[in-house]
Amino acid sequence: MAKWQERAELLFKKEGVNNLKNANVLVVGLGGVGSFAAEFLARAGVGNMTIVDGDVVDITNINRQLPALHSTIGMPKVHVVGDRLMDINPELNLTRLEEFLSPERAFEVVAEEFDYVLDCIDSITPKLNLIIAAKRKRVKIISSMGAGGKMEASKVKVTDINNSENCYLAKTMKRRLKEVKIDKLKVVFSSEIQDESSLKMTDGKNFKKSFYGTNSWMPCLFGLYAAETVVKYLLKR
Repeated sequence: MAKWQERAELLFKKEGVNNLKNANVLVVGLGGVGSFAAEFLARAGVGNMTIVDGDVVDITNINRQLPALHSTIGMPKVHVVGDRLMDINPELNLTRLEEFLSPERAFEVVAEEFDYVLDCIDSITPKLNLIIAAKRKRVKIISSMGAGGKMEASKVKVTDINNSENCYLAKTMKRRLKEVKIDKLKVVFSSEIQDESSLKMTDGKNFKKSFYGTNSWMPCLFGLYAAETVVKYLLKR
């Protein structure tokens, strides 16, 4: 056992630490949710990880995203997060994919070798493509719903998407999943009603190109719940 895992082994036991070391996890999207989820997984001792994101750090990311600093603006998120993960665990077997997943690439990237997929994408169509790929290939997946416009940490939970409420993203995803005959999906969501006053219409009228205000802790909390779900599963394999 590596010395840095001493406290983890006391809680996870030797078998659990070995399970995590041998696990293989895919994290897609390294924004406010995915960056923290990836770090929690690395610090838990997950030994094999693939991270995917085609975006670069923007100054507006600083209030909520782990890789976002004034010193990293303009740098690819997959590089910043990847370097940080390797600094946490130099023995981590890490694959970095600097890209946005097209439908075809989603089916190529999601493979049976993964024990779990974390969907931390915030755009509907790529999110749907990733979920479809995981479901078709029978790879376990947990999907993050909307953290924007929400403030109450106690309202965040993990459940099947059919049990979600007060989430516009989940509502849209339920409809889109029904169209492709997917009726179950484990999600992280918040039951808090979104603050409509925090909505910004980016072109003045098009809701599809709008976004809600976000804070420093809600996206991180979604990532925490996703990582917790995955780690608990891996420990019990």
